Amino acid sequence: MAIPLNYLLNSRGILGINARNQHYIRPSGFKRALRIIDNKLPTKRIMKKAGIPTPETLGVIKSMRDLYRFAWGSLPPSFILKPNRGYTGRGIIIVYGKKKNERFAWVKADRSVLRIRDLQTHIHSILEGDYGKSGLSDIAYFEERLKIAKVFKPYSSRGIPDIRIIMYNKIPVMAQLRLPTSHSEGKANLHLGAIGVGVDMATGITTNAILNNTFIEYIPGTRLSPRGIKIPNWSQILSLAYQSQVATRVNFLGVDIAIDREKGPMVLELNTRPGLAVQVANLAPLGERLERVRGLKVGNAKRAVNIAQDLFGGETEEEVEEVGGKKIIGANELVEIIAGENKKIETIAKIDTGAYRSVVAKTIADAIGLDKIERYKRVRSSLGEEERPIVKAVLKIHGVAIETEVFIADRNEMKKDVIIGRKDLKQFVVDPTKNILIKKT
Repeated sequence: MAIPLNYLLNSRGILGINARNQHYIRPSGFKRALRIIDNKLPTKRIMKKAGIPTPETLGVIKSMRDLYRFAWGSLPPSFILKPNRGYTGRGIIIVYGKKKNERFAWVKADRSVLRIRDLQTHIHSILEGDYGKSGLSDIAYFEERLKIAKVFKPYSSRGIPDIRIIMYNKIPVMAQLRLPTSHSEGKANLHLGAIGVGVDMATGITTNAILNNTFIEYIPGTRLSPRGIKIPNWSQILSLAYQSQVATRVNFLGVDIAIDREKGPMVLELNTRPGLAVQVANLAPLGERLERVRGLKVGNAKRAVNIAQDLFGGETEEEVEEVGGKKIIGANELVEIIAGENKKIETIAKIDTGAYRSVVAKTIADAIGLDKIERYKRVRSSLGEEERPIVKAVLKIHGVAIETEVFIADRNEMKKDVIIGRKDLKQFVVDPTKNILIKKT
């Protein structure tokens, strides 16, 4: 059942905008912070100089002359167009690919088509300052679009999730995973309709989720719970947030970090006035956390991460299992495949939340008599399109028996004989950092 936010916002300790501005932003060199961070391109240069990974800038347009001389053929099939001084996701266009049979036509999240004339019109609005707070003339730039990490793919609609870390006094104090929805047009922005999910600072495991000022239990249109997602590279993400604050010397800010499937965590943007819904998703007053770290001396990233995890880590692995009723499993797990009373086999399976249905190698199916085919389904795989048989089976993971249907496929060239897809992982939390190092023989 959805719970309205105002039911929970009456408790004391919730940090308001005025208190945030007066006690934390203004004493942190606000004018200097605005000058640096509210200009995304200079901020990216600071990040690059400090060795902090950020998405590649593909092109910059500063004037109408630049606009009409721009080499449109230099753009990759997928990219993001941003205003330099934009805020709350305004003015951002995300392009997912090119339209077939047209050289200069691109497709957006809602599958609408953009042509050069459309991009020129939008960039003209950016140059005129239509998407900035001040209304002053602005700069448009193109940026690479990151590839979504597999762990987030089932939970995100046509966009890249990001993690916002609230930094104060060089210490990460609170975090929120932001999941794009169809309403947010692929943008991880709560104002536009993205989902905000609280994150346990010690473990990087998600807790409570909000959408449009209401608590939610499932991702809209699915039975997937946003609670219990294990964010990969968690300590590295907190370390990047620390490095970003050190590089900019701004004492209070939000650091937005995304995880590219190939390149890993990257800093997307910094924000001098991060939204306060983060404390609602975490069911924790931000003001109390800020005061706990005021005046602490932090000399390096490891120290900052340790303080954040020690002070603000709420749930251990056992508590997550107890509260959520889910066991935590790793990227590889021992799985028993059962075809009948005495027909079963144990093997190490790959846990893959990017796949929907589980897959069992034909060699295993033949060995235990898993051959009663229910139907066939045409699928795309790394080998191209193929027709795979579907059979009934029982999978046993950590003592939990799952009655399901699995694909049968030739996996002689693969490292694992079995893949467990997200359809059969509803009773588990997947932590990619946990692993069983047993090689296929």
